[in-house]
Amino acid sequence: MQLKTILNRVQKFKSFVYGNVVWLDEGENVALLVQILARVNSKPICSGCDRPGPGYDTLPPRMFEFVPFWNIAVFFAYALRRVNCPTCGVKVEKVPWADGKNTLTKTYMHFLATWAKRLSWKETAVAFRTSWEKVFRSVEWMVQWGLEHRDLSNVLSIGVDEVLWQRGHRYLTVVYQIDSECKRLLWVGKDRTLKTLLRFFRMFGKERSAQLLFICSDMWKPYLKVIAKKAGQAIHVLDRFHIAMHMNKAIDEVRAKETRELKTKGLTPILTHSRWCLLKRPENLTATQEVKLSDLLRYNLKAVRSYLLKEDFQFFWDYISPFWAGEFLDLWCKRVMRSRIEPMKKVARMLRSHRELLLNWFRARKTISSGVMEGFNNRLKLTTRKSYGFRTFRAVEIALYHTLGALPEPEWTHRFC
Repeated sequence: MQLKTILNRVQKFKSFVYGNVVWLDEGENVALLVQILARVNSKPICSGCDRPGPGYDTLPPRMFEFVPFWNIAVFFAYALRRVNCPTCGVKVEKVPWADGKNTLTKTYMHFLATWAKRLSWKETAVAFRTSWEKVFRSVEWMVQWGLEHRDLSNVLSIGVDEVLWQRGHRYLTVVYQIDSECKRLLWVGKDRTLKTLLRFFRMFGKERSAQLLFICSDMWKPYLKVIAKKAGQAIHVLDRFHIAMHMNKAIDEVRAKETRELKTKGLTPILTHSRWCLLKRPENLTATQEVKLSDLLRYNLKAVRSYLLKEDFQFFWDYISPFWAGEFLDLWCKRVMRSRIEPMKKVARMLRSHRELLLNWFRARKTISSGVMEGFNNRLKLTTRKSYGFRTFRAVEIALYHTLGALPEPEWTHRFC
């Protein structure tokens, strides 16, 4: 079977035919050059208005890179015609295998972008003997097409979070759709400021924002302000993971301070090597940690009392009624404020100031959780780690949309992987 026959089966273009196939041999660089010809009496399509028009003249042949055959580079050679369009004037014709001045065919960009989901961009470039820039351009083209054609009409629940992506406290704001029937990345923005999240709601639109039923986020103040302003009708649920994180930080701070005090007084440093005994949930402790914890519970230490307060707070999540959950929260905060443990008192003040948002967990009937967001964040970190990080925001934005966005793709005549 000849190469022309294969191309006619899987990559046939209306109003164009394949001509001669030439073997190019320049030392180690070998390639196949496939000539493309316009059918006789066919009219070129204007690239401005997509309408056929009379021909004006013909430009010199141009090369378009196609999918390699047996890892041998394949190029299309075609002399583009110019159209004398009555509406747009003299324009270069539009061809079905490439966009604008792009030297990569659409099929080749789809090929590289598909493999770039499984491999890093650098590995994709090395495997198929191309450059990193061409892989990036291919993924960028696929992402742009997907963003233009994705459907945002049925987004009812979203999750907002920040992720560290570079040193020096440089963050990304990510917004996920967390509906039960569809989970995907909706938007990614640079920094975690008030203006950053406002850009998402401008992109999302007022009508879609008014349709939101649930929003899950952490307690970052700029996020709380923007969500209250732009989607105040939605039930705003706070992220359980971040609440537990604040409590663990408080316990660790108490433990570290108390350990130093015991050493200063010349007493037995009983809290040494007890960090994870106090931070882990009881069901996740190892056998050695269980023995250590049972030994610690015999002492009246601030770290131990902080641990017991944290474990008592876990009963909060077992309530069903928002009213009784609020009663429990008030009682727990009152106990903490009387404990004379300043880091835990700071957590109690924070929970009191966000009381209504905490109770929204029960108003949402426990259907909205940050678990989906944390799963996406793990995949996000894997994407950046696989590529050893990204130097520019544009690169990380394209990579995350490509991996997590569940974007639609054009219809193709062949599936590569």
